[in-house]
Amino acid sequence: MSKSTTPGTAPLDLFGIDALLDDEELAIRDTVRRYCDDRIRPHIAEWFEAAQIPARELSKELGALGLLGMHLQGYGCAGTSATAYGLACLELEAADSGIRSLVSVQGSLAMYAIYRYGSDEQKDEWLPQMATGDAIGCFGLTEADFGSDPGGMRTRARKDGGHWVLSGTKMWITNGAIADIAVVWAQTDDRIRGFVVPTEVAGFSTPEITQKMSLRASVTSELVLDDVRLPESAMLPTAAGLAGPLSCLSEARFGIVFGSLGAARDCLETTIAYARSRQIFDRSLAAYQLTQAKIADMTLELGKGMLLALHLGRIKDRGEIRPEQVSLGKLNNVREAIEIARTCRTILAANGITLEYPVMRHANNLESVLTYEGTSEVHQLIIGQAVTGESAFR
Repeated sequence: MSKSTTPGTAPLDLFGIDALLDDEELAIRDTVRRYCDDRIRPHIAEWFEAAQIPARELSKELGALGLLGMHLQGYGCAGTSATAYGLACLELEAADSGIRSLVSVQGSLAMYAIYRYGSDEQKDEWLPQMATGDAIGCFGLTEADFGSDPGGMRTRARKDGGHWVLSGTKMWITNGAIADIAVVWAQTDDRIRGFVVPTEVAGFSTPEITQKMSLRASVTSELVLDDVRLPESAMLPTAAGLAGPLSCLSEARFGIVFGSLGAARDCLETTIAYARSRQIFDRSLAAYQLTQAKIADMTLELGKGMLLALHLGRIKDRGEIRPEQVSLGKLNNVREAIEIARTCRTILAANGITLEYPVMRHANNLESVLTYEGTSEVHQLIIGQAVTGESAFR
């Protein structure tokens, strides 16, 4: 019989991560971790299996914690650092990618679009409600035929007297069917423009996308706009062209840089605990060299990803981050996270495919995270263009 000589060290402790965080960041991280332990983890397998989530209830709880639009200033938002926001995303995604997506879409897409490009009236009306979770937002950019190439979108907005009339369909929209407000991007005679669309307006509908194998604890919908009539004041006044929605995506991608590591950490910690307790051929599974080699490699990639995330967080907090740097983080960390999840599944063997353990759930979720808000291939091309000076998109 093998014996464990020590209780074991948490993977990220080997990298001294806590020493790199200030007191506020540690407090926010620990608060979100406790919330997830108490509120999310006891129910997440059930929500995932049923493909149902109490999104409105959770939204208000997350708002009460100050997590919605937490890195924005004013309007009831917490005004934290970008790094603190990233750490919150990590803890949320350690529970489930769907929970992090709820927060990310609310704060970094819908709220951020209004915060950065909206009129004072739009900000005053919507941001306080969204910060508390009393109003849920979604972000309508992607279309069925235009994901990586959003500039080709077919949704149009035309002027009709003192109104805008929007027609088109958006696809794969997180929070869509439960949203009170949608930020919708459309072609106009004057470039692509964003519009704040109350979801109860005539002609607006949100068919929910079902039969998903990934992000089942998340609401995903179409947005259908059938001659939706809006006042002129519905347009975001300072966003013109693709730069507007792409800047919002960069905000959300930053949260994924951290969030994906949460899923990876949960897989790895679960797997280490399982391997230490699982006996095979009269020895702990954790005592075998092949098992330790896998765990060592995963620990290394998790820690490297965490150091990269923190470095990018500090750059963002200085106001110096560039979109291609966010691409570095998303490409690396999501790619490594999904590999960690798959490798963990091999150690858990048949147990790894059940919802008794979180590993396959995380792996399935990460398949979506790998491709949404910029596929790996898109981020490779962004990085390639940055270092070569040549665009390979067309």
